[in-house]
Amino acid sequence: MMRTMPAEHSSPSKPEVKSKTSAGVRQSIYQSVWRWHFYAGIIFAPFLIILAFSGAVYLFKPQIEGYLYKDMLTVREVGTTPLALENIADKIVTAYPGTVISSITLDSNAKSIYKLSVTRDGASTIMYVDPYTGHALSMMDSSKTFSAFFKKMHSELVIGGTFANRLVELAACWAIILILTGLFLWWPRSKAAIWGTILPRLSKPGSRLFWRDLHAVPAFWLSLVLLVIIASGLPWSGIMGGQIDKVANSTNTNTPPFAYSFEAKPDSVTLAKDIAEDLPWAAENVLVPASIAGGYVPLSLNDIAGIADEQQVIKPYTITKPAGETGVFTVSTAHSTTGQSATLHIDQYSGAVLSDVRFADYGIMA
Repeated sequence: MMRTMPAEHSSPSKPEVKSKTSAGVRQSIYQSVWRWHFYAGIIFAPFLIILAFSGAVYLFKPQIEGYLYKDMLTVREVGTTPLALENIADKIVTAYPGTVISSITLDSNAKSIYKLSVTRDGASTIMYVDPYTGHALSMMDSSKTFSAFFKKMHSELVIGGTFANRLVELAACWAIILILTGLFLWWPRSKAAIWGTILPRLSKPGSRLFWRDLHAVPAFWLSLVLLVIIASGLPWSGIMGGQIDKVANSTNTNTPPFAYSFEAKPDSVTLAKDIAEDLPWAAENVLVPASIAGGYVPLSLNDIAGIADEQQVIKPYTITKPAGETGVFTVSTAHSTTGQSATLHIDQYSGAVLSDVRFADYGIMA
């Protein structure tokens, strides 16, 4: 009698093992990315909501401040000709002893006031002055204006300080991770999968699939816009901003050397953002040249306004007074119409335009 040999257990072929292993790896990666996406969202979503809200409000700053400070920003009675700037400055200093004027902002609208940045009793203050009478209509602590509050909320969460600023920057960087991991999870597994990929499936309201598509599909369409918004905000951040500026300067894609009328870079360690207001980003880190001191009498604000008009700087613009004997007058404007932006440094004695940076001088990164 022949003994029947036991049937051998069939073992999976090598391709099947590889297929299962590959599927397991893909599933593991998918779960890891999903966790990164979840944690990025749950931790940083509150900060991103604050940034979105504060940024949206700040965007409408002119309209909102125009309504809130209507009595401060418009004159009570329009005169025939504004007073000379030097006369206005003298009136303010006489009326408010101890006041030091650092800058004055001129507007092209005949109904608009002049805004003076001053120091009173050691506090930074904004004075709203009638250009026809030279009288201060009102004044505010510069750190407590509407725009200052929401700017601080957007950059420092109102708390203020380096830690809050770095937290905002970290939230913005993690938003990039949130978007990239979301795109990975959204990426279609099948070429034919249109529904749920670029179009949402809305046939079963309230279902898990319904909410998934309502989240993923609009997020896909908005992802590119969100990346541009985040990337365009990082140049003002504490850490990334400095690195971006270094790259821009080293590659001459920010403000190139020929933006200076005297060609060579000034022998200075002072940056434009340290002495002036209303600067475009591209001009914030421009090195400031020095006036040639030689016992001359400094020019007046009237002279500088005349030079600004000769150089076709479009109002509104801000004239910042020089600091010290070698300081310069700075005429700066950051227009909503970008092409009209200008940053000029003017010798306080001779009136020579030492530096003139316009939109046409900006490199691609600027």
